[in-house]
Amino acid sequence: MRRTAEVVIVGGGCMGASLAWHLSQCGLTSVVLVERGAQLASGSTGRNAGGVRHQFSQEANVRLSLESIRAFERFEHEVGVAIDLHQDGYLFLLSNAVAEEEFRSSVALQRRLGVEVDWLTPAEAARLAPGLAVEGVSAATYCARDGICDPVGVTLAYAGAARRAGVVTLTETEVTGVRVRHGRLEGVDTTREPIDAPVVVNAAGPWARNLGRLAGLDVPVDPLRRHIFIARPGAGGTWNDEPHRGRVPSTRIMVIDFETTFYCHREGPGLLFGMGDPAERPGFDTTVRWDFLPDAIEVATRRVPALADAAVSHAWAGLYEMTPDAMPLIGPAPELPGFYLLTGFSGHGFQHCPAAGRVLADLVCGRDAGLDVRPFAPDRFAGRHGGGEHHVV
Repeated sequence: MRRTAEVVIVGGGCMGASLAWHLSQCGLTSVVLVERGAQLASGSTGRNAGGVRHQFSQEANVRLSLESIRAFERFEHEVGVAIDLHQDGYLFLLSNAVAEEEFRSSVALQRRLGVEVDWLTPAEAARLAPGLAVEGVSAATYCARDGICDPVGVTLAYAGAARRAGVVTLTETEVTGVRVRHGRLEGVDTTREPIDAPVVVNAAGPWARNLGRLAGLDVPVDPLRRHIFIARPGAGGTWNDEPHRGRVPSTRIMVIDFETTFYCHREGPGLLFGMGDPAERPGFDTTVRWDFLPDAIEVATRRVPALADAAVSHAWAGLYEMTPDAMPLIGPAPELPGFYLLTGFSGHGFQHCPAAGRVLADLVCGRDAGLDVRPFAPDRFAGRHGGGEHHVV
Protein backbone atom coordinates (compact mmCIF):
# COMPACT_ATOMS: atom_id res chain seq x y z
CA MET A 1 0.00 0.00 0.00
CA ARG A 2 1.24 3.47 -0.88
CA ARG A 3 0.14 6.80 0.49
CA THR A 4 0.26 10.10 -1.40
CA ALA A 5 0.49 13.61 -0.04
CA GLU A 6 1.49 17.07 -1.11
CA VAL A 7 3.82 17.47 1.88
CA VAL A 8 5.53 15.04 4.26
CA ILE A 9 6.78 16.51 7.52
CA VAL A 10 9.38 14.38 9.30
CA GLY A 11 9.43 15.04 13.04
CA GLY A 12 6.48 15.22 15.42
CA GLY A 13 7.83 17.83 17.81
CA CYS A 14 6.72 21.41 18.20
CA MET A 15 8.16 22.47 14.82
CA GLY A 16 6.51 19.72 12.81
CA ALA A 17 3.16 20.23 14.54
CA SER A 18 3.28 24.01 14.12
CA LEU A 19 4.11 23.64 10.44
CA ALA A 20 1.29 21.14 9.93
CA TRP A 21 -1.23 23.54 11.46
CA HIS A 22 0.05 26.55 9.54
CA LEU A 23 -0.04 24.61 6.27
CA SER A 24 -3.67 23.76 7.00
CA GLN A 25 -4.35 27.46 7.56
CA CYS A 26 -2.95 28.07 4.07
CA GLY A 27 -5.48 25.59 2.74
CA LEU A 28 -2.92 22.82 2.24
CA THR A 29 -4.25 19.76 4.08
CA SER A 30 -2.83 16.89 2.00
CA VAL A 31 -0.08 16.64 4.59
CA VAL A 32 1.40 13.67 6.49
CA LEU A 33 3.22 14.29 9.77
CA VAL A 34 5.60 11.39 10.52
CA GLU A 35 6.95 10.72 14.02
CA ARG A 36 9.09 7.72 14.88
CA GLY A 37 8.17 7.80 18.58
CA ALA A 38 5.03 6.37 20.12
CA GLN A 39 3.62 9.85 20.59
CA LEU A 40 4.20 13.40 19.48
CA ALA A 41 6.52 15.66 21.49
CA SER A 42 8.40 12.63 22.80
CA GLY A 43 11.83 13.97 21.82
CA SER A 44 13.48 17.30 22.58
CA THR A 45 10.15 19.15 22.72
CA GLY A 46 9.05 17.20 25.77
CA ARG A 47 12.40 17.61 27.53
CA ASN A 48 12.93 21.36 27.54
CA ALA A 49 12.32 24.01 30.17
CA GLY A 50 9.52 25.73 28.24
CA GLY A 51 10.97 29.24 28.24
CA VAL A 52 9.82 31.92 25.80
CA ARG A 53 11.79 35.15 25.46
CA HIS A 54 12.43 38.24 23.35
CA GLN A 55 15.99 38.72 24.58
CA PHE A 56 18.17 37.63 21.67
CA SER A 57 21.20 39.25 20.08
CA GLN A 58 20.19 38.80 16.42
CA GLU A 59 17.39 40.84 14.87
CA ALA A 60 16.01 37.84 12.97
CA ASN A 61 15.58 35.91 16.22
CA VAL A 62 13.98 38.87 18.00
CA ARG A 63 11.47 39.12 15.15
CA LEU A 64 10.66 35.41 15.49
CA SER A 65 10.14 36.02 19.21
CA LEU A 66 7.84 38.99 18.67
CA GLU A 67 5.56 36.96 16.42
CA SER A 68 5.77 33.77 18.47
CA ILE A 69 5.03 35.34 21.85
CA ARG A 70 2.05 37.20 20.36
CA ALA A 71 0.89 33.81 19.05
CA PHE A 72 1.30 32.22 22.50
CA GLU A 73 -0.71 35.06 24.04
CA ARG A 74 -3.54 34.46 21.54
CA PHE A 75 -3.14 30.69 21.41
CA GLU A 76 -6.28 29.70 23.28
CA HIS A 77 -8.40 31.99 21.10
CA GLU A 78 -6.80 30.96 17.79
CA VAL A 79 -6.09 27.25 18.33
CA GLY A 80 -8.64 26.55 21.06
CA VAL A 81 -6.43 25.16 23.82
CA ALA A 82 -5.01 26.74 26.99
CA ILE A 83 -1.22 26.35 27.17
CA ASP A 84 -0.34 27.42 30.74
CA LEU A 85 1.49 30.59 29.72
CA HIS A 86 3.07 32.48 32.64
CA GLN A 87 4.69 35.79 31.72
CA ASP A 88 6.78 36.47 34.82
CA GLY A 89 9.79 37.53 32.80
CA TYR A 90 13.37 36.56 32.02
CA LEU A 91 16.14 37.98 34.18
CA PHE A 92 19.66 37.83 32.71
CA LEU A 93 22.49 38.34 35.22
CA LEU A 94 25.72 39.83 33.85
CA SER A 95 29.08 39.58 35.56
CA ASN A 96 31.71 41.26 33.39
CA ALA A 97 32.30 44.23 31.12
CA VAL A 98 32.31 42.16 27.94
CA ALA A 99 28.86 40.75 28.67
CA GLU A 100 27.56 44.20 29.63
CA GLU A 101 28.75 45.71 26.35
CA GLU A 102 27.20 42.86 24.36
CA PHE A 103 23.89 43.10 26.22
CA ARG A 104 23.74 46.90 25.89
CA SER A 105 23.90 46.43 22.14
CA SER A 106 21.24 43.71 22.29
CA VAL A 107 18.94 45.79 24.52
CA ALA A 108 19.22 48.69 22.07
CA LEU A 109 18.24 46.32 19.24
CA GLN A 110 15.35 44.85 21.21
CA ARG A 111 14.02 48.29 22.14
CA ARG A 112 14.31 49.47 18.52
CA LEU A 113 12.08 46.53 17.54
CA GLY A 114 9.50 47.43 20.18
CA VAL A 115 10.50 45.11 23.03
CA GLU A 116 10.15 46.62 26.50
CA VAL A 117 13.30 45.48 28.28
CA ASP A 118 14.81 47.01 31.42
CA TRP A 119 18.44 47.53 32.39
CA LEU A 120 18.74 46.80 36.12
CA THR A 121 21.18 47.16 38.97
CA PRO A 122 22.05 44.04 40.96
CA ALA A 123 19.84 45.24 43.84
CA GLU A 124 16.87 45.68 41.48
CA ALA A 125 17.46 42.17 40.11
CA ALA A 126 17.49 40.72 43.64
CA ARG A 127 14.16 42.37 44.43
CA LEU A 128 12.58 40.75 41.37
CA ALA A 129 13.71 37.27 42.40
CA PRO A 130 13.63 36.70 46.18
CA GLY A 131 16.27 34.22 47.30
CA LEU A 132 18.67 35.26 44.56
CA ALA A 133 22.27 36.09 45.51
CA VAL A 134 23.83 38.76 43.30
CA GLU A 135 27.45 38.80 44.49
CA GLY A 136 29.64 39.38 41.45
CA VAL A 137 26.72 40.58 39.34
CA SER A 138 27.38 43.95 37.74
CA ALA A 139 24.08 44.47 35.87
CA ALA A 140 20.98 42.64 34.68
CA THR A 141 18.33 42.82 31.99
CA TYR A 142 14.65 42.00 32.40
CA CYS A 143 11.71 41.66 30.01
CA ALA A 144 8.34 41.23 31.70
CA ARG A 145 6.61 39.68 28.65
CA ASP A 146 9.06 36.78 28.56
CA GLY A 147 7.93 33.69 30.40
CA ILE A 148 7.23 29.97 30.63
CA CYS A 149 4.84 27.83 28.59
CA ASP A 150 3.83 24.17 28.12
CA PRO A 151 5.76 22.66 25.16
CA VAL A 152 3.84 19.38 25.06
CA GLY A 153 0.50 21.18 25.32
CA VAL A 154 1.39 23.50 22.45
CA THR A 155 2.55 20.62 20.26
CA LEU A 156 -0.51 18.46 20.87
CA ALA A 157 -2.83 21.43 20.35
CA TYR A 158 -1.26 22.30 16.99
CA ALA A 159 -1.32 18.67 15.91
CA GLY A 160 -4.92 18.17 17.02
CA ALA A 161 -6.11 21.26 15.15
CA ALA A 162 -4.17 20.14 12.07
CA ARG A 163 -5.76 16.67 12.20
CA ARG A 164 -9.21 18.21 12.41
CA ALA A 165 -8.35 20.12 9.22
CA GLY A 166 -7.36 16.89 7.44
CA VAL A 167 -3.66 16.42 8.20
CA VAL A 168 -2.66 12.77 8.80
CA THR A 169 -0.36 11.92 11.72
CA LEU A 170 1.65 8.69 11.73
CA THR A 171 3.40 7.78 14.99
CA GLU A 172 5.76 4.82 15.53
CA THR A 173 6.80 5.41 11.93
CA GLU A 174 10.44 5.94 11.01
CA VAL A 175 11.61 7.34 7.70
CA THR A 176 14.08 4.86 6.22
CA GLY A 177 14.73 6.49 2.86
CA VAL A 178 14.21 9.63 0.82
CA ARG A 179 13.43 8.84 -2.80
CA VAL A 180 15.00 11.11 -5.42
CA ARG A 181 14.69 10.71 -9.19
CA HIS A 182 16.45 12.90 -11.73
CA GLY A 183 17.30 15.43 -9.04
CA ARG A 184 13.79 15.82 -7.69
CA LEU A 185 11.98 14.37 -4.70
CA GLU A 186 9.50 11.58 -5.18
CA GLY A 187 8.72 10.89 -1.52
CA VAL A 188 9.91 8.88 1.46
CA ASP A 189 10.05 5.26 2.51
CA THR A 190 9.00 4.44 6.07
CA THR A 191 8.75 1.45 8.37
CA ARG A 192 5.00 1.58 7.79
CA GLU A 193 4.49 2.41 4.10
CA PRO A 194 5.98 4.43 1.23
CA ILE A 195 4.64 7.97 0.90
CA ASP A 196 4.74 9.73 -2.47
CA ALA A 197 5.13 13.49 -2.12
CA PRO A 198 6.89 16.30 -4.03
CA VAL A 199 7.74 18.14 -0.78
CA VAL A 200 9.52 16.76 2.29
CA VAL A 201 10.28 18.87 5.36
CA ASN A 202 13.13 17.95 7.67
CA ALA A 203 11.83 18.90 11.12
CA ALA A 204 13.75 16.11 12.81
CA GLY A 205 15.51 18.32 15.35
CA PRO A 206 18.72 16.71 16.66
CA TRP A 207 18.33 13.91 14.10
CA ALA A 208 18.18 16.34 11.15
CA ARG A 209 21.66 15.45 9.91
CA ASN A 210 20.74 11.74 9.78
CA LEU A 211 17.61 12.46 7.77
CA GLY A 212 19.56 14.75 5.45
CA ARG A 213 22.00 11.94 4.68
CA LEU A 214 19.10 9.83 3.40
CA ALA A 215 18.56 12.57 0.81
CA GLY A 216 22.28 12.88 0.04
CA LEU A 217 22.60 16.18 1.91
CA ASP A 218 24.82 17.37 4.73
CA VAL A 219 22.59 19.20 7.22
CA PRO A 220 24.87 21.10 9.66
CA VAL A 221 23.08 20.12 12.89
CA ASP A 222 24.73 18.37 15.84
CA PRO A 223 22.95 16.98 18.93
CA LEU A 224 24.19 18.26 22.28
CA ARG A 225 22.97 16.88 25.61
CA ARG A 226 21.61 19.29 28.22
CA HIS A 227 20.42 18.40 31.73
CA ILE A 228 17.47 19.61 33.78
CA PHE A 229 17.11 18.99 37.52
CA ILE A 230 14.17 19.53 39.87
CA ALA A 231 15.05 20.47 43.46
CA ARG A 232 12.86 20.47 46.55
CA PRO A 233 13.73 21.37 50.15
CA GLY A 234 16.01 18.72 51.64
CA ALA A 235 13.96 18.61 54.84
CA GLY A 236 10.81 17.78 52.90
CA GLY A 237 7.79 19.80 51.86
CA THR A 238 7.77 22.41 49.12
CA TRP A 239 9.24 25.86 48.56
CA ASN A 240 5.77 27.25 49.31
CA ASP A 241 5.83 25.96 52.88
CA GLU A 242 6.53 28.44 55.66
CA PRO A 243 10.06 27.28 56.59
CA HIS A 244 11.19 27.69 52.97
CA ARG A 245 9.01 30.52 51.68
CA GLY A 246 11.06 33.37 50.24
CA ARG A 247 14.23 31.30 49.81
CA VAL A 248 13.53 30.87 46.09
CA PRO A 249 11.39 33.01 43.75
CA SER A 250 7.66 32.54 44.24
CA THR A 251 6.83 33.40 40.61
CA ARG A 252 7.96 31.57 37.49
CA ILE A 253 10.55 34.20 36.60
CA MET A 254 13.39 32.64 34.60
CA VAL A 255 16.76 33.59 36.09
CA ILE A 256 19.82 33.12 33.88
CA ASP A 257 23.41 33.61 35.00
CA PHE A 258 24.82 34.40 31.58
CA GLU A 259 28.48 33.74 32.36
CA THR A 260 27.90 30.18 33.61
CA THR A 261 24.63 29.47 31.69
CA PHE A 262 23.00 28.39 34.99
CA TYR A 263 19.26 29.00 34.88
CA CYS A 264 16.30 28.29 37.13
CA HIS A 265 12.58 28.85 37.50
CA ARG A 266 9.79 27.59 39.72
CA GLU A 267 8.15 24.41 38.52
CA GLY A 268 5.16 23.56 40.70
CA PRO A 269 6.37 22.79 44.23
CA GLY A 270 9.98 22.48 43.05
CA LEU A 271 12.68 24.62 41.47
CA LEU A 272 13.80 23.63 37.98
CA PHE A 273 17.43 24.34 37.16
CA GLY A 274 20.03 23.48 34.58
CA MET A 275 23.38 24.49 33.16
CA GLY A 276 25.47 23.72 30.12
CA ASP A 277 28.43 21.39 30.56
CA PRO A 278 31.43 22.84 28.67
CA ALA A 279 32.90 19.33 28.43
CA GLU A 280 29.82 17.88 26.69
CA ARG A 281 30.45 16.56 23.18
CA PRO A 282 27.91 15.96 20.40
CA GLY A 283 25.97 12.72 20.65
CA PHE A 284 22.54 11.18 21.07
CA ASP A 285 22.91 9.90 24.63
CA THR A 286 20.09 11.23 26.84
CA THR A 287 20.89 9.35 30.02
CA VAL A 288 21.40 11.61 33.03
CA ARG A 289 25.05 12.14 33.93
CA TRP A 290 24.77 12.27 37.70
CA ASP A 291 28.49 12.98 37.93
CA PHE A 292 27.71 16.39 36.40
CA LEU A 293 25.28 17.31 39.19
CA PRO A 294 27.97 18.41 41.71
CA ASP A 295 29.38 20.86 39.15
CA ALA A 296 25.91 22.27 38.52
CA ILE A 297 25.14 22.47 42.24
CA GLU A 298 28.38 24.35 42.91
CA VAL A 299 27.33 27.08 40.48
CA ALA A 300 23.65 26.94 41.47
CA THR A 301 24.29 27.55 45.16
CA ARG A 302 26.25 30.72 44.39
CA ARG A 303 23.12 32.20 42.84
CA VAL A 304 20.39 30.43 44.85
CA PRO A 305 21.88 29.60 48.28
CA ALA A 306 18.77 27.62 49.28
CA LEU A 307 19.90 24.89 46.88
CA ALA A 308 22.82 24.07 49.19
CA ASP A 309 20.56 21.95 51.40
CA ALA A 310 17.99 20.97 48.76
CA ALA A 311 17.35 17.51 47.34
CA VAL A 312 17.11 16.72 43.63
CA SER A 313 13.83 14.85 43.29
CA HIS A 314 14.27 13.94 39.62
CA ALA A 315 16.19 14.86 36.49
CA TRP A 316 16.27 14.28 32.78
CA ALA A 317 18.39 15.10 29.75
CA GLY A 318 17.41 16.29 26.29
CA LEU A 319 19.19 17.30 23.11
CA TYR A 320 19.86 20.73 21.68
CA GLU A 321 20.04 20.80 17.87
CA MET A 322 23.10 22.99 17.32
CA THR A 323 24.19 24.74 14.12
CA PRO A 324 27.63 26.36 13.72
CA ASP A 325 26.21 29.85 14.34
CA ALA A 326 23.39 28.87 16.73
CA MET A 327 20.82 30.12 14.20
CA PRO A 328 18.10 27.89 12.74
CA LEU A 329 17.81 26.46 9.26
CA ILE A 330 14.50 27.55 7.73
CA GLY A 331 13.87 27.19 4.03
CA PRO A 332 14.53 25.09 0.92
CA ALA A 333 17.69 23.06 0.44
CA PRO A 334 19.05 24.46 -2.84
CA GLU A 335 20.72 21.14 -3.75
CA LEU A 336 17.41 19.26 -3.80
CA PRO A 337 14.21 20.96 -4.99
CA GLY A 338 11.27 20.08 -2.76
CA PHE A 339 13.39 19.34 0.35
CA TYR A 340 12.92 21.93 3.11
CA LEU A 341 14.59 22.42 6.48
CA LEU A 342 12.96 23.48 9.74
CA THR A 343 15.60 22.61 12.28
CA GLY A 344 18.80 23.68 14.05
CA PHE A 345 17.23 26.06 16.57
CA SER A 346 20.13 25.59 19.01
CA GLY A 347 18.15 25.51 22.23
CA HIS A 348 15.45 28.06 21.39
CA GLY A 349 13.22 26.01 19.13
CA PHE A 350 10.07 25.67 21.20
CA GLN A 351 9.75 29.38 21.81
CA HIS A 352 10.03 30.10 18.07
CA CYS A 353 7.80 27.31 16.78
CA PRO A 354 4.72 29.48 16.07
CA ALA A 355 6.59 31.96 13.86
CA ALA A 356 8.97 29.44 12.32
CA GLY A 357 6.11 27.13 11.36
CA ARG A 358 4.21 30.02 9.83
CA VAL A 359 7.26 31.24 7.89
CA LEU A 360 8.02 27.85 6.37
CA ALA A 361 4.36 27.24 5.56
CA ASP A 362 4.37 30.47 3.56
CA LEU A 363 7.57 29.46 1.75
CA VAL A 364 6.17 26.02 0.89
CA CYS A 365 2.95 27.61 -0.37
CA GLY A 366 4.84 30.16 -2.46
CA ARG A 367 3.80 33.13 -0.34
CA ASP A 368 5.79 36.06 1.02
CA ALA A 369 7.19 35.05 4.41
CA GLY A 370 6.81 38.60 5.72
CA LEU A 371 10.34 38.82 7.12
CA ASP A 372 13.93 38.55 5.97
CA VAL A 373 14.73 34.82 5.97
CA ARG A 374 18.31 35.20 4.72
CA PRO A 375 19.81 34.74 8.22
CA PHE A 376 18.13 31.31 8.29
CA ALA A 377 19.14 30.21 4.77
CA PRO A 378 20.22 26.55 4.76
CA ASP A 379 23.09 27.29 2.36
CA ARG A 380 24.54 30.23 4.30
CA PHE A 381 27.59 28.28 5.46
CA ALA A 382 28.77 27.83 1.88
CA GLY A 383 29.81 31.48 1.70
CA ARG A 384 29.93 34.58 3.83
CA HIS A 385 27.25 35.01 6.48
CA GLY A 386 26.57 37.32 9.38
CA GLY A 387 27.34 36.74 13.03
CA GLY A 388 25.50 34.11 14.97
CA GLU A 389 23.27 34.18 18.03
CA HIS A 390 25.19 35.04 21.20
CA HIS A 391 22.43 34.59 23.79
CA VAL A 392 22.44 30.79 23.85
CA VAL A 393 21.56 29.29 27.22
